[in-house]
Amino acid sequence: MTETNPAVELWERPAAPEVFMIAGWHQWADAGNVSSRLPQYLVELTEARRIGYLRDEGFYLFQVPGTHHFLRPEIKLRDGYRQSMEAYINEFHYAEVNSKGLVIFLGHEPHLRALYYVETLLDAIQALGVRRVVALGGVYGALPYRRDRHIHCVYSLWGMKRQLERYGLIFSNYEGGSTIGTYLVDRAERRGLEVVDLYAFVPAYDFSELSQTIPGLRIDNDFKAWYDVMVRVNHMLGLGLDLSELERQSAGLIAAMDEKIAELERQTPVLRLRDFLDRLDREFTEVPFSALDDTLEQELGDLLDDIEA
Repeated sequence: MTETNPAVELWERPAAPEVFMIAGWHQWADAGNVSSRLPQYLVELTEARRIGYLRDEGFYLFQVPGTHHFLRPEIKLRDGYRQSMEAYINEFHYAEVNSKGLVIFLGHEPHLRALYYVETLLDAIQALGVRRVVALGGVYGALPYRRDRHIHCVYSLWGMKRQLERYGLIFSNYEGGSTIGTYLVDRAERRGLEVVDLYAFVPAYDFSELSQTIPGLRIDNDFKAWYDVMVRVNHMLGLGLDLSELERQSAGLIAAMDEKIAELERQTPVLRLRDFLDRLDREFTEVPFSALDDTLEQELGDLLDDIEA
C-alpha cells in the first residue's frame, strides 16, 4: 500500500530519472483492442515486470438480475478443486527503456465507484513519480483500412496543446458519455498532472441494408492502429522502442484485409465493396505523422527560441 491510499499495492518504485506511463483498460472504448491488447503487447515487447496493482474496493458487480454469465468471474475446476479464478485486474508493470522508466498499466473499467477508482489510480501515478500518462482507447468508424488511422486526442492541461500539435493528432470535439480515459483526464487536471488520452479510429463497415448474410465487417486486433498510435507515443515520450515487428503486423493486417475484401466481392457482388471503399478513400483526409518531420520542427523551434532570447 502507499502512504496515503491503502488500495494501492506497490512493491517497487521506478529508479529512472524520467518515468512515463502507458495505460489501457478492458473498456467500452476498446475498438481494435487498442486499449486492452496493445498494453499487453508492450509488456511482452519490453519484458516489463509486475510491480503492483490496485485492490478491488467494490469496483465491480458480481451479477445483474436477469443475466447469468454477463459479469461473473470465471472459475476452472478439476475433480472439484479450483485450478484458477479469473478476476478483474488493475496491474502495473515496469521496464527501463533506453534509460527511461516505462510503467504499463492494464486494468478493467470499473462498474461502480468510478470516482474513487480514478482517484486511486492517480494516487498510484503520483507515488510512482510518473511525469506523463498516455491513456489508450479505440472507436469504430467507417474509414479506409489502408490509410493511416485518425488519432483523436484529449489532454488534461491547457499548456500541453502546443507540444501535442506536432504529433498528427485530431483534438476531439466529442460530446457525450465519458470514457474511463476522459474521466481520468478530468480528475488529473485538478491535480496538475499531465494525461494525454489517445483514441484511434478503427475501420468497421455496416452492410446490413445491403445483405442479410453479411451484416458488417470490422477489425478486431487493429495492428495498423496500434502502430500508428505507438509511432506517436514512442516519439512523444522519447522511448526509442523497436516497432519493426508491429509495423510488419500492420502490413500483414492490410494484406489480410485485401484478401477478405476480394473474397467478399466474389461471394456477394451486390455489396459493391470496391465502390464503397473507393468512395471512403476519396472522402478521407489523412493526418499523417513523421518522426523526422517532428524532430526538424522541434529543432527549428528551439533555434527560434534561442534567437528571440
